[in-house]
Amino acid sequence: MTRPASHSAANQMRLGLQRPPSHAWADFIVSASNAAAVAAVDAWPNWPGGKLVLVGPRGSGKTHLASAWAARAGAAAYPSGDNDDSSACPMLLENADRRVSEEDLFHALNRADSGAGLLITSRTPPHDWTCRLPDLRSRLKALTLVTIEPADDALLLGVIEKLFSERNIKAPPDLAPYVIRRIERSVAAVQDFVAAMDELAAAEGKEISLTLARRLLQAAPEPDLC
Repeated sequence: MTRPASHSAANQMRLGLQRPPSHAWADFIVSASNAAAVAAVDAWPNWPGGKLVLVGPRGSGKTHLASAWAARAGAAAYPSGDNDDSSACPMLLENADRRVSEEDLFHALNRADSGAGLLITSRTPPHDWTCRLPDLRSRLKALTLVTIEPADDALLLGVIEKLFSERNIKAPPDLAPYVIRRIERSVAAVQDFVAAMDELAAAEGKEISLTLARRLLQAAPEPDLC
């Protein structure tokens, strides 16, 4: 069924008003759950051996924090199509547990040993990675590791308010506390819920409200506790 033209225009306007997510250092939301990670990343260039592994689940802020560091340090993404072995610039290697070959890991560590510096991000710690090369496995286990802990209320509230701002959502003041008490306690869950709420509001031509949030919560499947 074709939606009314007014809904289509409202959707286009809503999308046009949205702001791209900011990865600036000043816009990173700090709470007790990530303060140690922020301090560790901010300690650059005084990392042991010039290397640091930043671990956290999906949506925990790894990419934001790593991107903010890269901008500060003048770091280049690694691997890329134009990696210069002679360059001593710092390197950012993201998703090392999922998207990076052992050869690239080994090469990055060797470059960092030569003074380039290296920040690695991952969802899991290096000792959980599958490595065929014994020397690489031992070197990864020796890296300094910092973990973003499970999200606390301060972080979840900050994230949901930031998402509202980026989507130009004028939410009632009691909506954010109401939502975070009733969904999975993770940044990823907050991101998914805000996106779903915004899409539903756009589809129905309504404002974001507690009523809309309640409908989404009631329609959500029960968590699998098995």
